[in-house]
Amino acid sequence: MLRKFLIPLAVAAAGAGSAQAQDALNVGANIGNVPWEFQDESGAFVGFEVDLANAVAEKLGREVEIVNIPFNGLFSAVQSGRIDMAMSSITITDERLQSVSFAQPYYDSDQSLTVGADGPASLDEMTDKIVGVDTGSTGDMWATEHAEQYGFADIRRYEGLQPAMLDLTAGRIDGYISDIPALQYYVKDKPALQVVQRIETGEKYSFMFAKDAELATEVNEIISGLKEDGTLAQLHETWFGAAPDDGTSTVTVLDMPSAE
Repeated sequence: MLRKFLIPLAVAAAGAGSAQAQDALNVGANIGNVPWEFQDESGAFVGFEVDLANAVAEKLGREVEIVNIPFNGLFSAVQSGRIDMAMSSITITDERLQSVSFAQPYYDSDQSLTVGADGPASLDEMTDKIVGVDTGSTGDMWATEHAEQYGFADIRRYEGLQPAMLDLTAGRIDGYISDIPALQYYVKDKPALQVVQRIETGEKYSFMFAKDAELATEVNEIISGLKEDGTLAQLHETWFGAAPDDGTSTVTVLDMPSAE
């Protein structure tokens, strides 16, 4: 049975010389990114992408070591070879494809605006308000690009969902822009918070690798198989409570992305 190795960044290199570490699939993730990768009550790492990474590793005949890395650090970590692949609801973009590679997408998404229970009702009410984002994320890119249009007073950047939600709940920021599935999952049992607007960006998520890494091609083929045998659809139902829609990247075999 496939075992999961769950280790913090500080000890990620401790066993690098061992045979076990040499055989491991080292996966970087920004832990705290619900429902993709986060810790359950026992401290174990769980989530949609955790389950998917383990399914991929099983097909590769390797074991998984998950390394906790802030989102913005995942890019340099794959480029330097410190990790084999990265996950954290990472959006495939043409800009990113210039310096890294992605396997085919497995989830379609948009951004969203989350506020407190009595907060702004839409982006149009965020004029002179403070918005929070995750550093280096597509939400960060979107907010920066549209800051003048919506008149944000400031953009505050965070390393993960939890510190941003603490500040939002405390009123230190007025809204938070991030991936809609993560926020819909997070706020469903938190009446003090609400997702008030979907921001259509047409994003697609996948695993990220060093540029032109052979592993990217291998994982791409494995993901095709996991779509065809229903594994990805089952993971979607497990984590989101519903079957994926027909035609989405969760169930449709797609080409491996390439830079334009």
